[in-house]
Amino acid sequence: MEALSVLKSFLFLVLLNACSVADTSPPDERAVVDREELLWHVEYLASDELEGRLPGSEGSRKARAYISRHFESSGLSPFNGSWEQPFNHGHPRGEGDVKQVANIVGYVEGSEHPDRYIVITAHFDHLGISDGEIYNGADDNASGTGGLLAAARWFGEHPPENSILFVALDAEEMGLRGAYYFVDNPVVPLEQIVMNVNMDMISINADNEIYASGTRHYEFLRPVIEASVKGAPVNVHFGHDDPDGSEQDWTTMSDHYAFHREGIPYVYFGVEDHDYYHTPEDTFERIHPDFYVNAVSTIIQVIRDLDAELGEIQKASGRVGAEADF
Repeated sequence: MEALSVLKSFLFLVLLNACSVADTSPPDERAVVDREELLWHVEYLASDELEGRLPGSEGSRKARAYISRHFESSGLSPFNGSWEQPFNHGHPRGEGDVKQVANIVGYVEGSEHPDRYIVITAHFDHLGISDGEIYNGADDNASGTGGLLAAARWFGEHPPENSILFVALDAEEMGLRGAYYFVDNPVVPLEQIVMNVNMDMISINADNEIYASGTRHYEFLRPVIEASVKGAPVNVHFGHDDPDGSEQDWTTMSDHYAFHREGIPYVYFGVEDHDYYHTPEDTFERIHPDFYVNAVSTIIQVIRDLDAELGEIQKASGRVGAEADF
């Protein structure tokens, strides 16, 4: 009986220890974002105070300051002591260069491959004011900018294996000017950039659907993304990257094209056009909060898995950078 009692006590301690380990283990980190903070990003960036974030405007300056503050608070590092990459771009109405425009750039260093990069992009500009009406641009593209800030927060707290550049791009609505400037004036050598993840319009869809476009051009990305989105809270579709297909081809329609033009693989997350696109009705009140939060969570999970497979992606793409594994 005494031996049995000792055995029962031993088994109880083992069980107690197992329960204690389970209780103190970290929660599943898949798709974790701060809902309140994410929605606040869009609400502020799409507010009347920012007057549509026209490049070179006071509203644009406020947006740049807001993004810079959140990059810093997320633990990102700037290049050469500044978050801003300033540039000029031609005015679309031929009124001379628009000055005081800038991309906002920060990075998290990779824990294993610091000289190999993923670049995450979203443009923060929109159309400003026209005929006295503010084009707030909540979905286009305060939503993508909010996703960029959420990703910066997540990877600032969970360092990736490879370095990640977070780039809020200006003047997309003027012809992808910020993206072209970034690629033509990279803060790191282009050969060290393995791929681009772009977010543009990710917060409005009544059918819980978002597209991951670009895998027709870079088929080796599709298996990684397919595996990553299994069980995701949004339905991720592929397409909008076939010029001969029945769907609209998005290849040239957002900032990822500047990277694609240089042979840098990309995946572009976005929703199909809706009634509010490029109208004054694209306001914070129109976004679908649950869908948006779940979409951003899913995109961050995809980035995590792309980071884990970046060495294989680099091999498949043929982009031999400073830390190639072959």
